[in-house]
Parts: sequence; C-alpha cells; structure tokens
Amino acid sequence: MSVSSSVLVTGGAGFIGSHLCEALLRQGRRVVLLDNFCDFYDPAIKEENLREIERTARACGGELLVHRGDIRSAEDLRRAFGDLGDAAGAAVIHLAAMAGVRPSIENPLLYQDVNLNGTLQILEACRNSGIDRLLFASSSSVYGNNEKVPFSESDVVDHPISPYAATKKAGELFCFNYHHLYRFKLVCLRFFTVYGPRQRPDLAIHKFARLMAAGRPLPFFGDGSTRRDYTYVTDTLQGILASLELVEQAEEPLYEIFNLGESQTVSLREMVEELAGAMGVEPLLDRRPMQPGDVLCTYADISCAKKRLGYAPKLKIDEGIPLFVQWFKGTQGRG
Repeated sequence: MSVSSSVLVTGGAGFIGSHLCEALLRQGRRVVLLDNFCDFYDPAIKEENLREIERTARACGGELLVHRGDIRSAEDLRRAFGDLGDAAGAAVIHLAAMAGVRPSIENPLLYQDVNLNGTLQILEACRNSGIDRLLFASSSSVYGNNEKVPFSESDVVDHPISPYAATKKAGELFCFNYHHLYRFKLVCLRFFTVYGPRQRPDLAIHKFARLMAAGRPLPFFGDGSTRRDYTYVTDTLQGILASLELVEQAEEPLYEIFNLGESQTVSLREMVEELAGAMGVEPLLDRRPMQPGDVLCTYADISCAKKRLGYAPKLKIDEGIPLFVQWFKGTQGRG
C-alpha cells in the first residue's frame, strides 16, 4: 500500500476543508492548503478557520503549507502542486467551488467558470504532475427532484434543476474522462447538507441561528414540508478520509461515486423546531413561496458507502444541532 504523505486540499480554509485539513495533519501528513479567500461570505471567517488549522499544526507538529490562489489559475496551481513533492506519494482533495443553489441562478456564468474551468484546471494539474489520486466534492443537488427515495448512486441524474447542480454533475463527468483517459484513481463524493461548527453563514442552520439570536424572523420557504438529509461534519469527514484510503490502496485505476449523508430525512419545520429548542427561543417565521431551484427532498442511500468505505454516520440531528449551537454561542456566531 502506498499512503499519501502529502495531500493538497483545495478550498482548505472553508467549512469542510478546514476540518479536513486538521484531520489530515493529525494523521501526520503534509497538508498543502489552497484557497482564494473570496468574498462570497466574509473572508474573516476563513482567516479564523486558517488560524485554527495553524494551531492544530503546531499542536501536532504537522507540516502545513498555505497558498492563497485561484483554482482557475494554472500558475497558482503550479506553485501549490510544487509543494506536494513526490507524485507517487501525493493526493488531491478538490473541495473548492462556488457553492449555493440560489446564487448560481443569479450568476450562472461565474459558477460555470469556477466550478467547471477550475475543476478542469485541477485535473490538468494532476495529469501534468503525475498525480493520479483525486477526490472530487460533488453534491446531493445532482439528483434534482428525484421521485425515488432514498437517492442511490445508480439513479439517473440527468435533470439538475440549478446551475450549481449542473456544474457538479458536469464535474463528475470530467472526472470520469480523466479516469478513463489517464487511469486516475478517483472518487466523487456527493455531500448531503453538511452542518456543524464553522458552517458557512449563508446556510440555513447557521443563518437561522443568527436570526434567532437577534430576535428576527426566519425566511421560511414553502409550508415547511421540504426535507433534507442533514449530515454532521464529523460524519462527512469520516467518509472523506475513508475515500482517501480507498484511492491510496487501489492498485488499478478506479472511478466510484459515493453518497455521504446521514440516511435520514428531516423537514424544514422539524429542523427549525430542533434549532429553536437548542437556542431556547420561540422562532418567528417570515413565510415565503418556494424558490426556483430548491429541491423538495434529499435522502441518501448510503449502502454503497457502508460496504466500500465502512462509512457509518453517528450523529442524528437531535444530537448534532445542540453541538452546533454550543459552538455558535461560544463564538457569538461569527459571520
């Protein structure tokens, strides 16, 4: 078995990326972090995430190399990839992307540029560097309004209903191209509504917590019956790290797709009730119509991830929400 001594994490200062970088450092790996610290949300949040990663690196004696750059820039990628060292002992975990369904409807050209052009630049940088082990962060949004639940990796996903979802599906297809043409060992991970400490401030749980703390009404779309498969970040991390181990151990080219969800589905109404209870408030609702691009339900079939990765999510929402609120109150909900 060849284990990656160096791992490049794109989007490494973000929500999932910062937790992942810390986990990799604790494993004794050299971590190369690439992030552009853009203003999609307050860059100060990512700066604080980076300080947390640096504290972890010092505490465990790990090697952390930080690059402030853009995945669309071949020169920025050349510098970051240069810190990975021996290609035979390196891997890439590609998390960086423009995120969010509603913003992608407002600015589809930006999402196409970052998520597609950027992903192709990453794939080319891997090919040119001789690195054949890659994880790609996809999304449950590729399933669209799939009528069959739970969602399985074998389901047809030809009808994404937002530009964001379309870019993630296209990213999976480009990944398959490079697996087929250049014998990459490659795994695409479909994340399902990840939440927890450091969650992006634009995502519902974090946004609602801030509004509740301020005594302000929550934008409540539809009748509250839309459902999501909320996944606590530590469970998502377990799936990412197991996927990394899978590509490291693979002796032949590999292309697989895995759902990383909690395999439960919770309504918007239930989520608000859980969050309000943990916050100790009575929520105020600003009822609004459903938004274009929003799916009615996400629900992960994780049987494949269980079998191939040993994936075993542990935290249900009634345990995860209080942990999030504990973090939120401890940081005054930064952002």
